[in-house]
Amino acid sequence: MLTFLKLGGSLITDKRGQQAYRPEIMARTAAEIADAYTPAQPLLIGHGSGSFGHVTAQKYGTAQGVHTAADWEGFAAVSLVARRLNALVLEALCAAGLPVLGFQPSASARCEAGKLISMESALISLALSRRLVPLVHGDVAFDSLHGGTILSTEAIFFYLAERLQPARILLLGETEGVYDANGEVIPRITPHTFGEVAAALGGSGGTDVTGGMLAKVQAMLALIVRVAGLQVQIMSGTEAGQITAALRGDLHIGTLIAAQ
Repeated sequence: MLTFLKLGGSLITDKRGQQAYRPEIMARTAAEIADAYTPAQPLLIGHGSGSFGHVTAQKYGTAQGVHTAADWEGFAAVSLVARRLNALVLEALCAAGLPVLGFQPSASARCEAGKLISMESALISLALSRRLVPLVHGDVAFDSLHGGTILSTEAIFFYLAERLQPARILLLGETEGVYDANGEVIPRITPHTFGEVAAALGGSGGTDVTGGMLAKVQAMLALIVRVAGLQVQIMSGTEAGQITAALRGDLHIGTLIAAQ
């Protein structure tokens, strides 16, 4: 049973700062993942760019297109800081004992009008078959219409999920789940109940050029329709023990997004 696990930028960085990495949280998170991981239950990890990529992308307007020489300099700058954070995450996961192998999305990703249309997936599948843990991350990508764009981890997960067919996706952030209008965690969202909760969903608590919570939930609802049996959990990674519990199958943590 393949699981995709996203380490949100709000969890591993302070999104209100600039390149503000949280090494202690990342180390604990890596240890919890390693504690639950078993090669019999394959795992793919992705992480957001947080105060690294998002802040730099906002500065250069990369999500709005890349055309001028200055835009392309910004495109390269976003790639640089995204890889800087990726190196820190990779080191922390490896230090915890996980057999992680990094895959840089921008090395193969192509977008059209902001949508990911192609990216290397065969080698990621091969890595999983060899009992490795692939690591992807939010990145830049060339775009046939806009020149260049920002590629979110959710977009990468969406693309890979259709090809690799995971059973679960865990999205970890600072918040306990998806909140309703009263600030309470919504335990379950389905395509039929989304309209009741959509008005309560807003953006993120820091700089985010990829859409915030509303976009996240909408993307995952679209994905569960495409991948039979898929379940998605949006949850906090800040409370000790919850990551391990979720990886071991606890579906009562955070908000569960499912077909029914």
